[in-house]
Amino acid sequence: MDRLASMAVFVKAVDLGSFAAAADALGLSGPMVGKHVQFLETHLGVRLLNRTTRRQSLTDFGSAYYDRCKIVLAEVDAADALAADHLAEPRGKLRVTMPAHFGRHCAAPILLRLAQQYPALELDLSFNDRFVDLAEGDFDIAIRTGEPEDKAGVIARRVARQRMIVCASPTYLEAHGQPRSVDELGAHQAIFYRRSGRGGPWLFPREGQPPEAFMPGHRLRLDDLAAIADAAALGMGLAWLPYWLVRDRIREGALIELLPETPAFLYDAYALWLQTPHLPRKVRVAVDALAESLPGFMT
Repeated sequence: MDRLASMAVFVKAVDLGSFAAAADALGLSGPMVGKHVQFLETHLGVRLLNRTTRRQSLTDFGSAYYDRCKIVLAEVDAADALAADHLAEPRGKLRVTMPAHFGRHCAAPILLRLAQQYPALELDLSFNDRFVDLAEGDFDIAIRTGEPEDKAGVIARRVARQRMIVCASPTYLEAHGQPRSVDELGAHQAIFYRRSGRGGPWLFPREGQPPEAFMPGHRLRLDDLAAIADAAALGMGLAWLPYWLVRDRIREGALIELLPETPAFLYDAYALWLQTPHLPRKVRVAVDALAESLPGFMT
């Protein structure tokens, strides 16, 4: 006999108080219920039930075994539910917050395709650069660039690597000359990105060492990457930007990539969500789709 099936029959017999009631509930004969219980007792070498013609009662061991069986059967049901969820179509509202430009140009097209693929999936997308606390419950997923905080209860998965480049317009380079190394950047004005009142240095990888950090001189500080690209195209200074954002301007000649021989810093993008024993199907499918498709937007 199957031991799990016998456990289920045993638990039902205890819950309902008799073999006959368990037989009716399970669509079995009374003798078959007895055979399942007997199978367990033989397997264990211990009596589970004291039975008379009028009543049944659990032995001390039977009581402890009954409690364990309920736990085992609950875990089996949970595992079956997990498999059913894995095969089910993602559904319900998926709330995602993401940086404005990265979200609109890279992440949103992937999520919109997902919504087309799964009609039962609803999207609630927020495009902004503010940091949100997932524990507040407003969002299922946060997409963020840069190294995530090591925060208890939050899971982070890298979904893309953005190649950061220094670029400038032909008119700026004609007027001020073209830097050939990171050291020469100090002789130039830059357009500086500042988010939430903070700005970080430009980073350049070094083999076996932390990246070289360069803080450019600047008189323009903007909190919008597209506006920085616009200012750079107008000849206002050098800019350190993700390649995907200025790719078309470089192809058109409006901007020129500088320091092509210097390795580019890879600025990571992460999907973050709250740790949970059972990750909702909609979250898992969305994160997998982002991790699979976002690298194609970075080249």
